[in-house]
Amino acid sequence: MSQSICIMRLSAIGDVCHAAAMVTRITQAWPDTKVTWVIGKIEHQLVKGMHNVEFIVCDKAQPDARTQLKKALGGREFDVLLLMQVALRANWFASVIKAKRRIGFDWARSKEGHWLFTNERIAATKHTHVLDGFMQFADKIGVPAMELDWAIPIDAQDREWAQQQANQFGRFVIIAPAASKAMRNWTAAGYANIIAQLIEHNITPVICGGPGPVDADITQNILALCSHKQHSKLQNLVGITSLKQMLALMALADCVVAPDTGPAHMATTVRTPVVGLYAHSNPLRTGPYLTINQTVSVYEEAIQQEFGQSWQQLPWGTRAKGKDWMSHLKSAMVWDNIATLIHI
Repeated sequence: MSQSICIMRLSAIGDVCHAAAMVTRITQAWPDTKVTWVIGKIEHQLVKGMHNVEFIVCDKAQPDARTQLKKALGGREFDVLLLMQVALRANWFASVIKAKRRIGFDWARSKEGHWLFTNERIAATKHTHVLDGFMQFADKIGVPAMELDWAIPIDAQDREWAQQQANQFGRFVIIAPAASKAMRNWTAAGYANIIAQLIEHNITPVICGGPGPVDADITQNILALCSHKQHSKLQNLVGITSLKQMLALMALADCVVAPDTGPAHMATTVRTPVVGLYAHSNPLRTGPYLTINQTVSVYEEAIQQEFGQSWQQLPWGTRAKGKDWMSHLKSAMVWDNIATLIHI
């Protein structure tokens, strides 16, 4: 058993959710082990307060982020570094972390010189979900298998706020329409159609998202297609909630509808079912972990048309590039999966 473990995973929200499951496995199996997680500034707002975890926030937007990280570490040496990010910047930051064992991804999943910053690698696998890939780091250092849990804390104030909202909404479904890139977003018309059907079934549609322009733009496009009556029935919380408040609200929702974006994986951490909307990435790799079977996807079609081969014949993680693939998702398919999950 390692006495001290440092984890490097800065971003993004979805990947941090997956990493939280692996971190929870370590802290539950080895409660006496000192766990330090180097994490991004925004992502920390979601997972802060995790039991038995020391967080060192690394604001990668700052030009002196590496220097500040080195200062925060204070020359400490860890038994193990789990370098769970292959991006060059994360690798460069990790170079200031002293550790006897520096464990990274296998050759197939390594890029941007990742191997230069490690001295051990996790086992090579084929067709592995990102969360399972992260769990391989725990396997590598001998952490016993545990029941899957994320254990991201939500304080009483945020739970109370969410309960107050839920009391006003009645039954509700959260729509988190914005991905990090606009091409991964479903159509405004598609979301408007789902909103109309939810309202017809006396279920409150609640639109959630961050304060960024992509979230704001798609939300405005959706709202422009909703009638005045529908506006009075739906709730728009985009840019209003904190990450912890959004998580608390998701825990009370009937389900969440979202593309390949952080909120889909946030909902999974509180075991709220998700209807994932996918075209560019393989849902078997990045889909909502507990409800992959409820994903609506045209990924296979997109890959076949763009590459002339099935995804099984291509490197794992191959993405479709076309900007219009999400428009191939049909509202009827999405609604059928929602109806199945919430039993209407």
